[in-house]
Amino acid sequence: AAAAVGALAPRPAKAEDRSRSEGYAVQRPDAEWAQRLNGEEYYVLRKGGTEMPWSSKLVREKRKGVFRCAGCGTELFASGEKFESGTGWPSFASGLPGVEEEDVNPVQFAVLGAELRCRSCGGHLGDVFGDGMLFQGTRAAVTGKRYCIDGAALEFFPEDGGVAVRGQGLK
Repeated sequence: AAAAVGALAPRPAKAEDRSRSEGYAVQRPDAEWAQRLNGEEYYVLRKGGTEMPWSSKLVREKRKGVFRCAGCGTELFASGEKFESGTGWPSFASGLPGVEEEDVNPVQFAVLGAELRCRSCGGHLGDVFGDGMLFQGTRAAVTGKRYCIDGAALEFFPEDGGVAVRGQGLK
């Protein structure tokens, strides 16, 4: 009987089942998101998609600055936390307070990672994995985490005041 009761107990929703707008400070109708974002940004941020590896110019971005949400402008990652993972996606050792990490059990985190979203608009950013120790010589080896981010979810703002760079596309 106890097993049957446990099976009926409420469980946290999986990240892909949670709304990408309800409960977030920045809310827009889906049609407005589709108009504000280009196709790849919309696919990643609002539909939870994943871009092709090596498809973002931000994989190779090395300047000092901050990476913001391409949907709402929230600061997500500092350039000092970025490292070359060889995966084909921009990778970071840690996020800023604007990054929301899905709450998953330790086994799931170790095997599958956890979804990352923008804390302000709920946009999908990518996933975090507990394999940071594999990247010796980087901050990820210290944090134990690798934040694997879709470049289309980001806009880079150089510290020197240069032109901001959106992550979608190679040009």
